[in-house]
Order: sequence, then C-alpha cells, then structure tokens
Amino acid sequence: MTDQQWNNLLAIIRGETLDARPSGFVIDCPWLPNWYGVNILDYFSNDEIWLEANLKAIREFPDTLFLPGFWSEFGMCTEPSAFGARCSFPANEFPHAHKVIHSAEEIDSLEVPNPATDGLLPLVLNRLRLAEPKIKAAGHEIRFAVARGPLNIASYLMGSTEFLMAMMMTPDRAHRLMRVITDFLNAWIDLQMKTFPTIDGIFLLDDIIGFIGDTEFRTFGLPYFKELYDKDVSVKFLHNDAPCRVSAPYLPEIGVNLFNMGFEVNLNELKEVTGNRVTMLGNIPPRDVLASATPDEVEQATRALVESLDDPSRVIFSCGGGMPPGVSSENVQAFLRGLK
Repeated sequence: MTDQQWNNLLAIIRGETLDARPSGFVIDCPWLPNWYGVNILDYFSNDEIWLEANLKAIREFPDTLFLPGFWSEFGMCTEPSAFGARCSFPANEFPHAHKVIHSAEEIDSLEVPNPATDGLLPLVLNRLRLAEPKIKAAGHEIRFAVARGPLNIASYLMGSTEFLMAMMMTPDRAHRLMRVITDFLNAWIDLQMKTFPTIDGIFLLDDIIGFIGDTEFRTFGLPYFKELYDKDVSVKFLHNDAPCRVSAPYLPEIGVNLFNMGFEVNLNELKEVTGNRVTMLGNIPPRDVLASATPDEVEQATRALVESLDDPSRVIFSCGGGMPPGVSSENVQAFLRGLK
C-alpha cells in the first residue's frame, strides 16, 4: 500500500468520507496466479513470479486497496507447517495441510513452534525481505502482519470436526491447544513486526468462528482473539466469510476495526450490531457475481450495494470474502464503474 492509500484507509476507519467511494479486495493464491497467467505452484515457488503478479495487480488497478498487500503465503499450509504438518502442493490447486493431532490426548505433548526457524515461516519472511526494495521502489510498503486465526489453525492441526468435538468433550485440552497456538501466533506476529518496522496493522483470517455458537465463541474464541489484537497498531483487520452473526457483535470488544465478511449478511445489519464502530469490507457475492456474472451484471450489483446502504461511512466496497478464482480484469473494472 502507498502512503496515500494507507492514510485513506486510516481516514475511512476513523469514519471520514473520501471524495471517491473506496474499493478494496483481499487477494492471494486463489486469484492472483491464474489471473497473472501462471499455475499456483509456480506462484509459490518462484519469488520473481510472486512479486510480478502482485505488481501487475497494483499497476492495473492503482486506485484500489489490495489487502494485505504483497501477501507472502503458502495458502493454508503456512502456519500448520510450523507444527510439522505434512503439506501437499498440487500444481494448480490449493495446497492442503494434513492433520498432526489424531487424538485429544496428543494435545498434551504439543510444543510452541519457533516462527523464526520452523516450517514455511522463514521462507515467508525471507521472500518479503528480498522483495522489499522493489516493493518500496513501486511506492508501496509492507503494512500488515498476517496469520491464520487460532481456531482456523486448530482445525487444520486436528480436523474441524475433531476440534469442535474436543471443545465439547475435552474442554481443558481444547483450551490447551488454543493456548499453544495463541502463544505461537503472538510470536509470529511480533517477529513480522520486528522484521518490517513499516507494519502498522494485523490481519487474521479465521472462518471457524462462523461454525460455533455464542457460548463456544465466548469461551474458546473471544479471549484468545482479544489477546492477539492487543497490540499497538492502527489497523486490526479480521476476515471471516463464514456465518458471522454470532461473533460480529463482539468485534469492537476484540479490538477489530476492519472486517471482511461473507456475502450472506447485510452490511446495514453488521453496522448496527457493531455500533458502526467497525469498517466493513464487502459485500457482493464473490463467486456467483464477481467471478461468474457478466460485466454489466457486476456493475449493476455494485450499484445496488451502494444504494442499499443506510450510512456509507466506514465501508470499503468489495466482495464478501477474498477475491475468488476466475475474476477477470473486465469484471473488476465493471465493479469500479459501478462505484462511480
């Protein structure tokens, strides 16, 4: 993000109105590689391709915020790899991290990984370190420390069903798992911030909070998320494109001030339950509209979103979730036309 874009983002979060309606998208491996014209494995394994794909996006759409910006990642394998997860990387499909915990008893022996040395994390940081001069030469800075959220990582280490069952059947061990992951994430976020002093934001992604009830969220989610966001940064960004009606009212308490949700929920409703204290990044359907509709249909859907808002403050127009596979440049341009 450029300095001007960053300042605009901070202004939007403060509730200020810009001259032009702001747009932004979360972009990573589901969209960038194929849009750039390479397969996903090339994107992960060639730092030059990774950098050029990100540079092409910011050059083609210079007025759009791309979040978190130059995201160095290996899909869902990034954090689980530090715990020893076997990772599968098909040539042009999303990577997958395999379970490392096969019974709740194994949680007792789980250790906190070292993000400076373990798994793919050193490669993530080194890619950014090597690319930083060219990122700066393009007028951008590294702004966010990025990680999957603690519930999300737990579901990969243990399996989603198994982890949700552990919450009910062995809550002490579920808390032990969350404690280890949260300690790891605190260290990982701190390492990113130490490595890149330009970081002034935290971006966590966690869809598992959309699959648990209020009691479970307050017990196994709320205290750990509050701890992770309790850092001296200006932007505290959360992605959850699973159902969010249970967790959304807690966003101000957690400290979140920027939220990327799923498309099923109305922005007016989210602004109401958060007291309009959280900036919303959304919210047209990503797959069925932004990726699959015609440019005219995308433009119409975007106009309808703008017209539906009771209060346009603290809104960055986007799709509900990250940029999905298959979105063409023509459809992105149609989205931007709809905002005008």
